[in-house]
Amino acid sequence: MSFFLKLSLMPRRLKQVGLGAMDALAMPVVLYLAYVLRLGFLLPIETVPASVYALLSFMTVFMLSLVGVYKIVVRAFNESLLRDMVIGLIMVAINLQVMNLLMPTIFLPKTVPFIFACLAFFWLWGSRTLIRAMVTLETRGQGDPVFVYGAGRAGRQLISALRSTELHPIALFDDDPELIGSTVAGLRVRSGRDMLSVLDRVSVKKILLAMPSLSPQRLREIVAEVEHLQIKVCAMPAVDQLASGQIQVSDMREVDIVDLLGRNQVAPDLDLLHRDTRGQVVLVTGAGGSIGSEICRQVAACAPRKIILWEITEYALYAIEQDLRRQWPELEVMPVLGSVLEGGRLERIMRQQSVDTVYHAAAYKHVPLVETNPFNGLCNNVLGTWHTALAARAARVPTFVLVSTDKAVRPTNVMGASKRLAELFLQALAAEQPEATRFVMVRFGNVLGSSGSVVPLFRAQIARGGPVTVTHPDITRYFMTIPEASQLVIQAGAMGQGGEVFVLDMGEPVRIVDLATQMIQLSGRTVRSPEQPGGQIEILFTGLRPGEKLYEELLIGGDVVVTPHPRIRSAREIRLPLTELMVVLDQLQLLWDNQDVAGLKALLGDVVAGYKPDMDAVGLCVDTLFLQPLTEQCSPQNVSAPVPNGIPAVAAGDQARAAEVEMQPAMVMVRATA
Repeated sequence: MSFFLKLSLMPRRLKQVGLGAMDALAMPVVLYLAYVLRLGFLLPIETVPASVYALLSFMTVFMLSLVGVYKIVVRAFNESLLRDMVIGLIMVAINLQVMNLLMPTIFLPKTVPFIFACLAFFWLWGSRTLIRAMVTLETRGQGDPVFVYGAGRAGRQLISALRSTELHPIALFDDDPELIGSTVAGLRVRSGRDMLSVLDRVSVKKILLAMPSLSPQRLREIVAEVEHLQIKVCAMPAVDQLASGQIQVSDMREVDIVDLLGRNQVAPDLDLLHRDTRGQVVLVTGAGGSIGSEICRQVAACAPRKIILWEITEYALYAIEQDLRRQWPELEVMPVLGSVLEGGRLERIMRQQSVDTVYHAAAYKHVPLVETNPFNGLCNNVLGTWHTALAARAARVPTFVLVSTDKAVRPTNVMGASKRLAELFLQALAAEQPEATRFVMVRFGNVLGSSGSVVPLFRAQIARGGPVTVTHPDITRYFMTIPEASQLVIQAGAMGQGGEVFVLDMGEPVRIVDLATQMIQLSGRTVRSPEQPGGQIEILFTGLRPGEKLYEELLIGGDVVVTPHPRIRSAREIRLPLTELMVVLDQLQLLWDNQDVAGLKALLGDVVAGYKPDMDAVGLCVDTLFLQPLTEQCSPQNVSAPVPNGIPAVAAGDQARAAEVEMQPAMVMVRATA
């Protein structure tokens, strides 16, 4: 092993000490050369006292350490190192001038300090360049060859960082015509369109994308070009995540399906984003879920006065609480372990904490599970929304935003029907007392990476070696990233006047089989099919599940209103009066008491537009196996925490009637509060 290679493997602290010692030994020589250049002849060394040489060496190393020159890795040095060297040497030159004034007996012409600073700069720059070149020469050919895509600042920093790793950049690409043909970090910049032709001549297993601002469309094009070659594509995080400005190889991550299905972000309307959050007390139900937790983060970033986390799952509540406290240590966070069926407790906390905005994200959303557990699905999705909404109205909360779903549009399953029924109740409440609370609904499709998304399932199946299960070859879904969906929910909620159903622009629908294929290829594997029997992972079609449909819709009718936001629309849809919906609650009470699943689905079919229940699937319902009435299951005594005093008398408007309804089942309590 060569000297320079051994040097590169030394401990970092030892290398810093070595560089400092090298510079200290070199500074007397540099000062002597400064005298020679100034005077034009060789002068006796003893002309300058040895104490001056020693003081200069100490002062130079000290100043360079002060500005951080020795903290930067030599093999990755860049413009920031040059800047720090210039600052440090200017400070040395100024100190030499001060020393000349204080010690007039020393022979030090006034121009010598500045000549010294220039020569010292060339020494520092030249010595580091030589060390880097020698180490690079020793390690070249020992690492895995890679392509770097992006010749901008991020690309230059990445190439510098790669020199100290086992990866060896052999080609550099970019889409900028002004950079093509130039040389960056010792590599000639080629057009991104030439990448395939270069791949025909060389073999690489990885392409590193050093373009944090690369659009999702261009990213999809790059991945599509190489997906058949089993080459892994890695990318830098987004620009806003690279706050340090220093690119590290550890920042690289494999391109994920979320990156490919993402789209160009529309800058949020800060006025809408802050209207119901900044300086407000915000309560989020289902705060530990995929959407609920991201809404909490987006709200926290808007500087609310307080955020109340309402969650029934202990670990989920703990996780989001810790996340918020870590990212926003000054934010007041109030975690509450509770169910959305606890109307009295909800109202009391809303009153005590003077809640300004409620984001209701708590729901059962897994279609097959709710299909086989319809009573619990309606209890949580409908009654939970009803209890929370009544509590908000009684506590005079200004804004209530329901997170809904595209499955509420002409639903083919109980989950979708329950969400549409929840929308109808909120619309009726908004029409009855519009001055009390603004009830707003926001409807959108699937979010990438959520607990109910196919993406985590596909990842796990690919990790196991397959097969990847898809229900139908033609099934499609809308997709949106969780942060984008959450931001749009907050902005849409701020737009509403009361009773609106806002629909988010989900982009184009995606075929699930195409999504599965891309995820397999991104993992560096191939799809096994009749055309490619040697593939590594098979895609298996399992058939549509109960209540599942081939495609989703966002609108029930065609009556849609454009809003000022380019990705938010308002849907005008049929509403039902509250008196009619209260009759529905009475009917549901009777059906639940008798555990009549067929009657339950038939009633939903009568109330929810477009819902046509599958009566053949009634026998699959788990609820038919239980004898305990659902009203008991959903009663305050059986939720995670008791409901003190039931529904408060304020909500019912009558002390005596409130005392009476405490003795009734949950549904009767709800009926009284209307």
